[in-house]
Amino acid sequence: MEEPIDAIDAVFGDRMRRFHEFLAEEEPTDYKELIREMLMKNENRLCVSIDEIREFDKGLWSGLLNEPSEYLPAFDRTLKDQAGSHFDPLNPAFRETDDPEFQVYHVAFKGAFGSHSVSPRTIRSTHLSKMISVEGIVTRASLVRPKILRSVHYAESTGRFHARDFNDQTTSFNPISTPPVYPTEDAEGNKLTTEYGYSIYKDHQTITVQEMPERAPAGQLPRSLEVVLGDDLVDSVKPGDRVQIVGVYRSLGGGANTSSSFFTVLVANSVYPLHARSTGVSARETITDSDIRNINSLSKNKDVFTIMAQSLAPSIYGHEYIKKAVLLMMLGGVEKNLENGSHLRGDINILMVGDPSTAKSQMLRFVLNTASLAIATTGKGSSGVGLTAAVTHDKETGERRLEAGAMVLADRGIVCIDEFDKMSDVDRVAIHEVMEQQTVTIAKAGIHTSLNARCSVIAAANPLYGQYDVHRDPHHNIGLPDSLLSRFDLLFIVTDDVNSPRDRSISEHILRTHRYVPTGYAEGEPIRETSTISLAVGNERLEKDAAEEEEEEQPMYQKYNPVLHAGVAAAQRTRGAKKPKILTIPFLRKYIQYAKSRIEPVLTQGAADHVVKIYTNLRNGQDTKSKRTAPITARTLETLIRLATAHAKVRLSKSVEVRDTKVAEEMLYSALFRNIGDQRPAKQAKVDKEVEDSDEDSEENSDDDEDIEADVRLDDDGDHLTAPPTGGRITRSQTRRVRQAGDSSQLQEPSQHEEADYEPVPQDETQESQETQQTQERMEQLTIQEPEIIGVPLSEQRTRPRGHENTISPDRLRTFNRIVSELLRDEQFQQDTGFTKESLFEAVNKKLPNEDLFSQQEFEAGVQKIVENGNIFVTDDGMMYGIH
Repeated sequence: MEEPIDAIDAVFGDRMRRFHEFLAEEEPTDYKELIREMLMKNENRLCVSIDEIREFDKGLWSGLLNEPSEYLPAFDRTLKDQAGSHFDPLNPAFRETDDPEFQVYHVAFKGAFGSHSVSPRTIRSTHLSKMISVEGIVTRASLVRPKILRSVHYAESTGRFHARDFNDQTTSFNPISTPPVYPTEDAEGNKLTTEYGYSIYKDHQTITVQEMPERAPAGQLPRSLEVVLGDDLVDSVKPGDRVQIVGVYRSLGGGANTSSSFFTVLVANSVYPLHARSTGVSARETITDSDIRNINSLSKNKDVFTIMAQSLAPSIYGHEYIKKAVLLMMLGGVEKNLENGSHLRGDINILMVGDPSTAKSQMLRFVLNTASLAIATTGKGSSGVGLTAAVTHDKETGERRLEAGAMVLADRGIVCIDEFDKMSDVDRVAIHEVMEQQTVTIAKAGIHTSLNARCSVIAAANPLYGQYDVHRDPHHNIGLPDSLLSRFDLLFIVTDDVNSPRDRSISEHILRTHRYVPTGYAEGEPIRETSTISLAVGNERLEKDAAEEEEEEQPMYQKYNPVLHAGVAAAQRTRGAKKPKILTIPFLRKYIQYAKSRIEPVLTQGAADHVVKIYTNLRNGQDTKSKRTAPITARTLETLIRLATAHAKVRLSKSVEVRDTKVAEEMLYSALFRNIGDQRPAKQAKVDKEVEDSDEDSEENSDDDEDIEADVRLDDDGDHLTAPPTGGRITRSQTRRVRQAGDSSQLQEPSQHEEADYEPVPQDETQESQETQQTQERMEQLTIQEPEIIGVPLSEQRTRPRGHENTISPDRLRTFNRIVSELLRDEQFQQDTGFTKESLFEAVNKKLPNEDLFSQQEFEAGVQKIVENGNIFVTDDGMMYGIH
């Protein structure tokens, strides 16, 4: 019997010697220094690269993967010996280190596991008793409990102590398990008393790792795997975390000798929380140097916001503002945690309410396929606890434990909720805390805890009556409480309006999509799913993925396909662009990831003042209260800040400027008033316009003092130059507008005092009247090219005397757009026979008091502008048709 024992000891000693030689190597990693750092930090787990073990000794590497129960004890024993040799109790650096003689040390592994990298779905019986790497998301976690390793007992009659070691398949690699029963008598029959203070225990916790939601095949339930954590690995993860776990896959038996079935677990050796690297490597793109160059070059494009927005769901026709809102949602604002404990969320929430068959669900589906982390659910198929968290009953221990819901699992991601209106009121109330505080607080069954649910919510719902009724107020159609609507930053109303040209375009696009066959597939063949499991684990994973992508540069733009990108073509025709630019989805993900993780814009004073002004105008606009789709509360102010910050991230800017707040204002007004136009009071809008012009002049002067021929857009609401304020000068920005709109050669050369922008100064009445007269004379010298008026030949327009051109001020144009938008939803102007220009002129003036009636010239200019924007279609015989 002595020879087999000596042979086994010799094999064990040989494995210890080979691993000792590996740790003694200083290249490529100095593990001696890592052992000293481990001791200084009073840790007991050393991370070793399995790739370096393969390079050092391939047999050692193969035995470790295929027979871990034979090699891991030798590795742990060698590490303990090395820790004892490096420990110096007299060294001050080791003053907090426990004596290695009484410590248990473990060797953890990282690197490429090759065919041993599996998921809960692909794990098989062939992996039993082997070391594997599993990737998933933690759904359940039990309480941390002590497990007995050695019990000590005292016999009073003899005065002697007795000890017993306990082994099972989760704490030891010994194939013989001891019964979990304390001894009550010694060999002589003397009664024993258990000494709990002298017994040795080990921390023990069980977690459930589920398959990644984005990797589960469509129509199949995600599979899960039980994982046992011990010692320092307990409490290293919580429900909702994405993790990579390296361990030994073992069977525990069925609990009865007559049962042929058994229970399998993964005994963890090392745990790598992926959420520590921004929602995980699995959902994180590897950004190369060429990608950073492309990202920086695209960010300098003045149309970067439009290019990225039209690259989102290019197959969906229209919905430009919704696509822009989705882009801003994926970027998000800046999250802030104040010293007083307050949490200011940076995630943006979006709600789409509209008629059926308006691509709401398709938009949600695209977010699922594009976002780095997104979880889909439906209103009817989700309960309140299913979205937040639930307290369940543990079958093994009989205890209560916490199970994470969809919003907790989507921490740092996006939750897509379809059919939001079908959810019951009781379940809907459960997400109120998540949408604002971004936490889930549970106080049930003796468990009181708070889980993080820092996620954005994008939801789609149908109106209260199935179809949106334009004759009712928005809150009568939506049917959701204001307490919930105020938590959504943007609420879009999507209606299915009858419009012959648009219906024809949409029908042709759908028919082209049904005839599309992907390259390499036969007609009707399902799309094959590609595996996305990486073979590397730990910190080396990012390095390997980056090295592979460096060899092949990823394209920035994708080739235009008229079948798949009809929505982009329609938007380009509206803007008059020639060739659509569509970013590839991988590059779009990288841009969003780069901007979201590295850019944290700071709000400037000018932007803050503009946000306050926008919020004040919205609160004071009592005449538009019934037309708003959502209530205006203090959360609306935070919405403006989040939208402006997200737009600054699009530009990769470190500061939020006034132009970002203007985009946020445009997005908010498009959602609140359904693109009706500017709903601000006329008097307040006029004052705001003057301030905006002054701010715009200051920005243009500071950005580009020398190049006054720069490409600057005209007024937001018109193509014509308006007169400056009384007593003002013609500023440089106004000079640019004139040069862009008409012939700049007829403009008089400004004096040296006119190089600076206009600043109002006190003047007496005589000087003010002279300044006004000079300004009017200078304005008369400007020749502005006017567009051709509908129904009036160009030759007849040229014969009109000066001073009677068809112009309209920006304030009057906003009022005109608002009235026409309301009229186009009236049944009188939605008939297939169309309407005349005269009937529209009469209907517009009926909406105004006598002192504010539009003149014929203003009406002609307003109609021309609406025709250019594509809201009204004019036939050759002069009939008009509204385009919604």
